[in-house]
Amino acid sequence: MIVTTWRRLSMGALVAALALPPVAHAQDAAHAQGERLGATVEGLLQAARARNPEIAGLRFDADAAAERVLPAGALPDPRFRTELRDITRAGEQTASFLPGRVGSTRYLLMQDLPWFGKRELKREVAASQAETASGRTAASWNELAGKIKATYAQLYYLEQNERLNKEILDFMARLEKIAQARYASGLAAQQDVIRAQLEQSAARGELIALNGERQQLHARMNALLGRSATDPLATPARLRPLPAPENTRFDVLAQRARANNPLLRAEESQIKTAEKTRDLTYSNRYPDFTVGVAPIQYQGAIREWELMVELNIPLQQASRRAQERESDAQLAAARSRRDGVANQILAELHEQVAGLEAARQSLALTTDSLLPQSELTFRSALAGYSAGKVDFATVLDAQRQIRQARLNQVKAGTAAQLRLVEIERLVGEEP
Repeated sequence: MIVTTWRRLSMGALVAALALPPVAHAQDAAHAQGERLGATVEGLLQAARARNPEIAGLRFDADAAAERVLPAGALPDPRFRTELRDITRAGEQTASFLPGRVGSTRYLLMQDLPWFGKRELKREVAASQAETASGRTAASWNELAGKIKATYAQLYYLEQNERLNKEILDFMARLEKIAQARYASGLAAQQDVIRAQLEQSAARGELIALNGERQQLHARMNALLGRSATDPLATPARLRPLPAPENTRFDVLAQRARANNPLLRAEESQIKTAEKTRDLTYSNRYPDFTVGVAPIQYQGAIREWELMVELNIPLQQASRRAQERESDAQLAAARSRRDGVANQILAELHEQVAGLEAARQSLALTTDSLLPQSELTFRSALAGYSAGKVDFATVLDAQRQIRQARLNQVKAGTAAQLRLVEIERLVGEEP
């Protein structure tokens, strides 16, 4: 009678004390910190956009490139020249440098005029270079945003893993007390108590390792944000929801990547720059002009006017043809680079889409099958242990299975997030 009563009490205590709440529903405290930096990806991205010095520098470079467009197509400044002629007036006076006391004074105002269309080509070259700089800035931001999203997902994984280990540690501490009580009553072996203590030591060791990894990821995240490595960060609150499967089909994403990928846009701008540079090089076959007007002063009055036209003669044909061949080669190189970047992006995109689908299926399998089965096995092992039908090792194995199932659930969700981050980086936007 006493043994039966003890078994009933043990069973109730085990079920009440050892049932572990799902990790996915243990986030109320984290959600309460949603307004602090680090709780959400959106807040981190906003902070990085405002603080990251590398992005700020690239943005200033793009602004500087945009300001070069107007000067590139402007006329050069006019030039003014003054000539004092016959400063001794045929030897009748000592040398004078006053316009009214020399033989005559010539005032020449000149303006350089490029051949028709050259100014517009120079402006278009500068505009294409500005687009390239803007594309490089967007590509760098795209890379930085991907690193922030990936680091956030890794921090979330560590946080959930740490939470799970703490729950297991609490579970093993309570199980140790129950094993001690059963040992004292002659219902269990001392080995049960020792194994419970070993499991607690292992859990504490893993918590130490997880804490070290979290500190490293905190330092990495702060560096990405342009903050001090020791600045505090909030606990990640939640992972972003995965897009619908129809939005992550390869054919749909490939078309969007061709249109929106920042690196591809930068390469397209490079091609435009090479095309306009080639056209400008070919236009150098034609001469540039200089025009001028020159009033001539005698004593105190203007008595003569002169007009002048000057042009350069493009005689160095060998040099000019070499420059033209150079511009053709640069254009071909830009097109080849664009094709190479496009092929690499599409290959990586196909790989990441396949990985995302695998992670999605793994997450569904773990959530719908493995986790419920592990929980059922765990509860069955607890009941068997309290009834004396199974040994302590069976309970530990069941506990390890449910822990691994929950850890696999978090791993699959994190893996899907990392694949999604890479897809967004390759596409240039969120699916």
